[in-house]
Amino acid sequence: LMRPLQGCRSRSVVVGTVTLCLAAGWALQTPGGVSLVVPQPNINATVAQNILLSVEYSCRGVATIEWKHVSSWGTTSIVEWRSGNYVNISTVYKDRVTTFENGSIQLRNVGMRDAGYYSVTVMDEHGTNAYGTIIVNVYEIIYEDLHFVAVLFAFLAAVSAILICFMWLCNKSLHLFQKKTANKLTKASTTEEIELETIEC
Repeated sequence: LMRPLQGCRSRSVVVGTVTLCLAAGWALQTPGGVSLVVPQPNINATVAQNILLSVEYSCRGVATIEWKHVSSWGTTSIVEWRSGNYVNISTVYKDRVTTFENGSIQLRNVGMRDAGYYSVTVMDEHGTNAYGTIIVNVYEIIYEDLHFVAVLFAFLAAVSAILICFMWLCNKSLHLFQKKTANKLTKASTTEEIELETIEC
């Protein structure tokens, strides 16, 4: 009973070793292989802000990276470049886009039209692709809130001015009251002196 079991084990070890060697050889011979990571798939921004569409790719060969913007206004090609040299930026984004070696792009001075989906494609020379998507939400600065803050500030300034005027009037009244009291005291002292002089006379 022991010999057949040992024979089965030795055959399975041989088959496993052969399979592992074939898999390793296939992996070494397989050209290309692209992976892509999107660490922040959702970005919130305000008008006129700069945003970074961050990705990280790995590729065994020379990669071509392409970014597109998809919104209600349609699909627009932003930039396409090959790792190391060639860069082709769309005329619409000519002065607003900076590319990075890891596949990321920076978009400067965003507007409401920049909201939407940003798709990135990384492709090697053998045609292997990796895709990623980032959703960008762009918000306007709400001027009604700024108006409310301005009105509140004006109201507080007016209240402060009224309080300052009230304190000034109180101080003035106190000063007049002290002056009148001092005058009465001086008058009373002078009349007492006159009365004493008349009594002495």
